[in-house]
Amino acid sequence: MRWRSRIPAAAWLAVVAVAIAASCAARAQVPQAAQQHRALLVRTAHAAWGLDAPVAVFAAQVHQESAWRPDAVSHVGAQGLAQFMPATTRWIAGLNPDLAAQQPFNVAWALRALVTYDRWLYDRAPARYTPRERMHVALRAYNGGLGHWQAEAAATGAAQPTPAQVDAACGKARRAAVHCRENLGYPHRILVVIQPRYAAWGPGL
Repeated sequence: MRWRSRIPAAAWLAVVAVAIAASCAARAQVPQAAQQHRALLVRTAHAAWGLDAPVAVFAAQVHQESAWRPDAVSHVGAQGLAQFMPATTRWIAGLNPDLAAQQPFNVAWALRALVTYDRWLYDRAPARYTPRERMHVALRAYNGGLGHWQAEAAATGAAQPTPAQVDAACGKARRAAVHCRENLGYPHRILVVIQPRYAAWGPGL
C-alpha cells in the first residue's frame, strides 16, 4: 500500500467517493423488477450452459428485450421477457421438450427459452471465434435471424470471414440495409453498454 501513502487524504477520499457513486449508479440502472428474477436466471443459465454461463450477458439481454416486464408485447407482436415471436415460440417448443408448454409470458419459460436459444445460436457461430465474438454472432442472430448472418458471411467472399468482415457485409445479402443499424447495435448495447450493470450477477463476456 506504499502508493496509497503518497496520495493526500482528501484526494484518496475523493477517489473512493467517485468509485462508490459509480457503483451505486450502475446498480440504480438495473430495474427493481429484475432483482426478483435474479436467482431464477442464474439457475436457468447454469442448467443450460454450465457453471461458467455468461449470466451477465443474459441479464443484459432481458433488460434490452423487455426491461424485465413479463407481460411485454412489442409493436410487432414479440412477447414476454424474452420477446419471442409466436413462430419462434412454436419452433423452440419443438426443439426442447422442456419448452413444449409455449408460455412466453411465464417468467421461468421465457428465461429458459432465452438461454436455450442463445446456446443454440452460439453453437452455430464459428468455433474459431473467441467466446465474446461467438456471443456477438448469437446476439445478432437472436435479433435478426441466423440465416441473415450466414448469408452475409457468405457475401464477404472470404473462406473464414472475421466478425468485423461479416458486420461490414450487413445489408449486402438478403437483409434490407435499413435494418442493419438496429441489428449491429443490438450486441453492442448488450455486451458493452448494459452488461456491466449486471457484473455482480455472474460471469460476463
